Amino acid sequence: MILQKYKIVFGGTIGAGKTEAIKSLSEVDVVSTEAINTDEQAHSKVLTTVGIDYGEILLEDDVVIGLYGTPGQDRFDFIWPVICKGAIGAVILIDHSRKGALDDLKFYYDSFSEYVSNIIVGITHVDEDSSQLLKKYRDWMAIQNCIMPVFAVDARKRNDVLLMVESLIARAEIEHG
Repeated sequence: MILQKYKIVFGGTIGAGKTEAIKSLSEVDVVSTEAINTDEQAHSKVLTTVGIDYGEILLEDDVVIGLYGTPGQDRFDFIWPVICKGAIGAVILIDHSRKGALDDLKFYYDSFSEYVSNIIVGITHVDEDSSQLLKKYRDWMAIQNCIMPVFAVDARKRNDVLLMVESLIARAEIEHG
């Protein structure tokens, strides 16, 4: 059987769990481009992605999915279209504990929808702020007339991330037959 390679991109806010999601799902050692975070105003985490993170997951029939993580800071937005080229879709992760989480969703949705049409949203850090959970994101999507799945996820949990990836793949199969 010929090995087919597909690509899924993880984008979203700094500290939302993009690198962690790839690590929790990847079946190969993750290539990580984390460096010391110098933008403590954006997030207080010690390390942050400054290039492209990469992992892989093997699906049935020997289908390999490449998992590509983008840097979350908008100063690196020049690399997003390069990473998204040829992707079957994107998972946008939003840190629910941030005060501007809805603004973050709008920014990353607007940005990534220029490069991919198939988008899934994962809301992370819901344990840190349980107010409204997913309602405010679904309400925003309804107002924007966006139809995309939104999940509350823990990026450290393989099954949470796998559910989003499977949903993204199912949407791609529907879209492309």
